[in-house]
Amino acid sequence: MRDLPPPFRFDIGKLVQTGRRLVEHRVTGVSINLPFVSFSVSPDDVERGVAREVVIRLADRRVLNAFECCDNCIDQALSSLQEIRRLLVDKQVELAGHSDGGLYLLLELQNEAIRQFLSFEQSLRSESAGATSTIPHHPDFYRAPETKQSYFAALEMLRGHLYRCLEQVAKVADIEIPKISQHMRYDEAWQLSAYVEPALDTRDEV
Repeated sequence: MRDLPPPFRFDIGKLVQTGRRLVEHRVTGVSINLPFVSFSVSPDDVERGVAREVVIRLADRRVLNAFECCDNCIDQALSSLQEIRRLLVDKQVELAGHSDGGLYLLLELQNEAIRQFLSFEQSLRSESAGATSTIPHHPDFYRAPETKQSYFAALEMLRGHLYRCLEQVAKVADIEIPKISQHMRYDEAWQLSAYVEPALDTRDEV
């Protein structure tokens, strides 16, 4: 499933701009690598504590631990993503006093990708509504094959994004990612074809 081409691309230009501002601060410490930008952070105890909880809780979520094979699997993955989204927002609230830091940016990078994925999912649902109305409903197989393929490709792209973000959060936490089996892990290289490349003057935009 990992060779599926991205059905859309994440637009994270504004978040890359934020990362570039962190580069300008020239902080020494933990090296964070993101698409199109790398920087260093020096987390305090609050950030390390939040990072550890995020790593432990996200590593236990279904969407990072199992591939999808049917519509029921996709629905479970969507439910898992909503749980992840709620967790990330809760942790951002805890980091209200660190909203200009690298960990907050990492959480927002995950949240933004989930938001864009859900928007794509909604458009797929709208496009397929007419076609699927003529297909007899089955608890595990009720999406049109071409729609399902797009779901699989988008979920795979998002899963890679979330895992690689989690790797960076684990650096802040100074712990290893637990639980996720080896065949569900990704290498460190970001899938740049899954992202809209930011303009060279992104850092100058308001």
